[in-house]
Amino acid sequence: MSDRIFGHIEGVDEGQYFSNRLELSFSGVHKPIQAGISGSQNEGSDSIVISGGYEDDEDYGNLIIYTGHGGRKDGSTKQVVDQELIRGNLALAQNVKNGLPVRVIRGRDKKSKFSPEEGYRYDGLFRVESYWKEKGVSGFNVWRYKLKKIEDNLIFEENILKEESEDYEKTKRKEEIVQRIIRDTKLSQEVKKLYRYKCQVCDVTIETSSGLYAEAAHIKPLGKPHNGPDSLDNLLCLCPNHHVMFDYGGFSILDDYDLIGEYGKLTVNNKHQINKEFLKYHLEHFYDEKNRY
Repeated sequence: MSDRIFGHIEGVDEGQYFSNRLELSFSGVHKPIQAGISGSQNEGSDSIVISGGYEDDEDYGNLIIYTGHGGRKDGSTKQVVDQELIRGNLALAQNVKNGLPVRVIRGRDKKSKFSPEEGYRYDGLFRVESYWKEKGVSGFNVWRYKLKKIEDNLIFEENILKEESEDYEKTKRKEEIVQRIIRDTKLSQEVKKLYRYKCQVCDVTIETSSGLYAEAAHIKPLGKPHNGPDSLDNLLCLCPNHHVMFDYGGFSILDDYDLIGEYGKLTVNNKHQINKEFLKYHLEHFYDEKNRY
């Protein structure tokens, strides 16, 4: 395991400027001299630089739609081949799965009003909320990441807990914070009741001390940039395991309801009219057969 730091760097303030990539590297805020993504595909990404190097990047200040690396000619912003979910791209995907924050550094970019006029600026911690693939401006697949600024009162630090014992060596434990939002609206209750809280993939019903439990999963995600609707034809009733697998592209669903990446067929109630355009969207944007383990 490396000494990679997921969080602020001691002694570096948000808003601090750096003249060049070498100075940025020496500070520890973003160590690679050239790469835009710092990280390991096994651990996650600790920092990224956004500076207009990719034509598909979108910068909205506290919200960034970031493009993964690869697929360009040297010195050009244009894609010439498809990107793959490997190396830095896979590292950023690990941040989504494990709830890790990423440091964002903005470099000079004439297209963005949020970039510095010169050099590089550390703009704080962002949460990597989701990732997906889509056809970019040049017609090739790119991996994209939704980054949202973390509020100042949300602290991501490594808290070391000590176990006091004379019988064995003291153990260090790292406390990790993982946040996952589960929306429970009237519509989500409706789809769960329709299936009697049984997962449409594995047919499992979870019993708890307070009653049955299931989760409503949106096929086409809500909000920018996907803009899926909060409607019954865009919802599935899933167990927590299959909800996570579906959101992170572990499997998808064909228009005949056959599962891909998972065995079997989706159970569909005849009162539940699923929009097959949303299934197609999920298949094209979230499922990546090349990266199956």
